[in-house]
Amino acid sequence: MSYILSCCSTVDLTKEHLEKINVSYTCFHFILDGVEYPDDLGQTIPFAEFYSRLKNGSDSKTSMISVGEYEDYFRSILETGNDIIHLSLSSGTSGSYLSALTAAENLKEEFPDRKIYVIDSLAASSGYGLLIDEAAAQRDKGLTIDELRDWVEENKLRLHHWFFSTDLTFFVKGGRVSKVSGMVGGIFEICPLMNVAVDGKLIPRAKVRTKKKVIVETVERMKEHAENGLNYSGKVYMSHSDCIDDANAVADLVRENFKNIDGDILINDIGTVIGSHAGPGTVALFFWGDKRVD
Repeated sequence: MSYILSCCSTVDLTKEHLEKINVSYTCFHFILDGVEYPDDLGQTIPFAEFYSRLKNGSDSKTSMISVGEYEDYFRSILETGNDIIHLSLSSGTSGSYLSALTAAENLKEEFPDRKIYVIDSLAASSGYGLLIDEAAAQRDKGLTIDELRDWVEENKLRLHHWFFSTDLTFFVKGGRVSKVSGMVGGIFEICPLMNVAVDGKLIPRAKVRTKKKVIVETVERMKEHAENGLNYSGKVYMSHSDCIDDANAVADLVRENFKNIDGDILINDIGTVIGSHAGPGTVALFFWGDKRVD
């Protein structure tokens, strides 16, 4: 019996990328100036338009996928004769994992002989995307659904996420940074360096003054944690929220220091859901490394 590998739109990969690696996905929602839209990987509202509207004062809120929506989505797959392994957005940033888990439990009576595995990725944005990409590669090597579930659980904490932001406005708005810290950060050009911790939550790790220094510090963290250090040979993914020049500066520094990466660095847009909380000016770097322990 075959199975479908699945994720949510918050992987921040393109529609074409997910189609190429044969991964199914379901969409979160966002409400922009009171109108609800699907977080459909930039299909309904292009990312450039979305961030332009945020910069011009538009208000954006997010809505996760409901239990009922997950049930409908999972059912549509099960009815095709496939089992499901679904990787959710980190439980540290969203309740979507619990919604997906509840939906899977609710469907067991309807599909008693089927497997529906829901895994908390403990990842976000294109780090979540890098995990789903590698899971697809493992699937294509011939892993069964149970073997793939075990592989994801054993390896997901090896995935590193390092973020920085040059604009703290939306972090303050969302309560992730205090108003005082946001004001001080703006005055002194402080760019907080953050990562995703072992529990899947976004944690500030350092206060770095000036964008130039935080770019260097981000790559230093990759030197510290990447698998095989400077000989790292895995994939490198990045994402950004309307600041491609800053993302390219990080990417250039990574290429300068890591000569053996798998292919070129893939730079994606931060999607509308995560972008609603991060706002413009955020750059994120993702790679495989030592196991996250804090």
